Amino acid sequence: MPSKTEKEKMLAGENYNLFDPELEAQRRKAKVLYRMYNLSEAGTERNSILERMLGRIGGGSIIEPPFYCSYGKNITIGDSVYINFMCTFFDNNRVRIGDHVLIGPVVQIYTVAHHLQAEARIRGMETASPVVIEDNVWVGGSAILLPGVTVGRNAVVGAGAVITRDVPPNTVVAGNPARVIREIEQG
Repeated sequence: MPSKTEKEKMLAGENYNLFDPELEAQRRKAKVLYRMYNLSEAGTERNSILERMLGRIGGGSIIEPPFYCSYGKNITIGDSVYINFMCTFFDNNRVRIGDHVLIGPVVQIYTVAHHLQAEARIRGMETASPVVIEDNVWVGGSAILLPGVTVGRNAVVGAGAVITRDVPPNTVVAGNPARVIREIEQG
């Protein structure tokens, strides 16, 4: 059985080496594309860059520059999504954003985690877990979503919240670490 590439390990949530030449090349490609995007004017040129950079960008979705990501291709964005200025997505694993999602400015999504042991960090070993934002979610400005979390449908994440575990659907969460502060009645 052939051994997995570092990229395959990364996407499988296994230990992988971030210094792998293939991964470094993919990060350099993403950097070229997001730099082009961040300097582009709104319109056809910008959409073309997003289509080359991301795994998927849904109809009517907008990402305000500047925008930063690790790989880009691991990000899928649904329809009618608005991502405000200065967001950073470390998409070492999949970042899936549903339809009708609002993401405030300076939101950070991290799929990657470093080891606690210094020796593993020195060797470049990491793990990555997917982040999912379901439909109709509002993520307030400067929120941080950590590896492996899912934000449930219709939820609201308060500005500055740090999401360390799954957010139930139809709830408002806030704080560091974020906790449910109320339920939302959908009418």
